Amino acid sequence: MEVSEAVERISGKMEAKGIAVDRSRIESKIRRLVEEFGVQLAEAERTVMNELAREHSLPSPGTRAEEREIRGLSAGEWVTVQGKVVAITSPPTPAIAQAGILADSSGAIRFTVWARAKAQPLSAGKWYRIESAVVDEFRGVEKLNIHSGTTITEVENETPLIPKVIPVRDLRPGVGSVRVKVVQEWESSHERMLQAGLLGDETGTIKFTIWREEGKEKLTPGGVYSIYYALVDEFNSRLQLNLSTAIYLPEEGEIKVAEGEAAKGVIVHLAPGSGLIKRCPVEGCNRVLSRQNYCPVHEIQKNFRYDLRIKGVLDDGIRTRNILVQKDIVEALSGMKLEEAVALAESSPLGMDEVFYRIRDTVLGRYFEVRGSEIDGRILVKECQKITFDPADLAALLNQAGGEAQ
Repeated sequence: MEVSEAVERISGKMEAKGIAVDRSRIESKIRRLVEEFGVQLAEAERTVMNELAREHSLPSPGTRAEEREIRGLSAGEWVTVQGKVVAITSPPTPAIAQAGILADSSGAIRFTVWARAKAQPLSAGKWYRIESAVVDEFRGVEKLNIHSGTTITEVENETPLIPKVIPVRDLRPGVGSVRVKVVQEWESSHERMLQAGLLGDETGTIKFTIWREEGKEKLTPGGVYSIYYALVDEFNSRLQLNLSTAIYLPEEGEIKVAEGEAAKGVIVHLAPGSGLIKRCPVEGCNRVLSRQNYCPVHEIQKNFRYDLRIKGVLDDGIRTRNILVQKDIVEALSGMKLEEAVALAESSPLGMDEVFYRIRDTVLGRYFEVRGSEIDGRILVKECQKITFDPADLAALLNQAGGEAQ
């Protein structure tokens, strides 16, 4: 063991905690302990590290961290863990050599290998003992940092990992495993996105995304899957699943998905983009095309495909709700199949506007009860039925309005 290596390890540990240190000062302290007082180099390194930890009010790393289970790790700890690399992801920046997920029988955690650590590359599917790593927190999620002071040793371990599958409603930011049904598939909002949509189980629903990476495949709408080691992130106070790291396996059986948000009222507005629309045919895109058949990602598309939808506003007299109704329900509400809508657009001088007006005249000003999942302030309608207006509701609203005016 060289003095320079000890200096590098100590500096890396402190810098991983966001503390800048004077390397020459560290080297001076170590050399004095070794050369003047005859202290062994390993002991001198531990002494200086503990001194710096006290100086900056950090928990002392001690001589060697006791091996811990992943599930109980907390930000601010120096730890030793043993686990299996279950996923490797693309580094978001050149400063990171590797990123991925490490798991043991208790749980899983994201890890980052910093480029300056010059650590040996980790391989997916192998077990490692990782000593003197630092646990920190990013956006409320614990993460394992592997730096220049971390020791990595590949170990033999035949222990089968059985991820703990939890209900959707119990997911928290971090890493999670679920058994779910693919409720909806949405049009992609980014060219790097392979698929996006909605997953659900008996306890709730959650948005999912799969990014384009080698070996990744789409989920089948309506299919049931066991999904292991997905990234659970929070965006706009809502959880969502990133399946880029996940293992997903099709399963037999059926899941009765929680019914979701319910609302009733009158449709008071149909937004542009309702009625007959054209979608980009490029695999994984599905974006709505302009009237000139232009996709913002793939440009002009001659071999587009038609679709039906309603983007509307539902008003119950107290609040308004944005709703998105997809083809099957639009056909049922309007009494017009997609093929009929296409034929109408091709034969009418108004073209696709004729379909819009027909659907608008069928639903605008009429009362409906809808049920579906609310995502980003819009109800994605799975069920919709016409309801009879109750005059008592109007009387109650008028009384309420009269009371507020006094």
